[in-house]
Amino acid sequence: MIATETLIEIADASDALISIQGSLNEDVLSVLKQSWPTLRFTLCSDEDMPARMPAAQQRERFNLYMVGGGEHCLSLTTDPEQAIGVVLASTDD
Repeated sequence: MIATETLIEIADASDALISIQGSLNEDVLSVLKQSWPTLRFTLCSDEDMPARMPAAQQRERFNLYMVGGGEHCLSLTTDPEQAIGVVLASTDD
């Protein structure tokens, strides 16, 4: 489970890290993994996300989606109760 407050904290931290790093990259992901060690994190382009999947958090340079781990397979979810991680999807060109 990922609480809404945690998603906001992750989005805020990501925003701050991107401002320092200049882009959404593996260094940003590494800091997030250290800050929330019980969650899974991954990066991709927002263009790779399904068009019908709503983002859990939207920011100027990225969208944040939740990953669920039910039924032994990882998949995107809109249910915070099923969420075990997040995808940070870059909206930068």
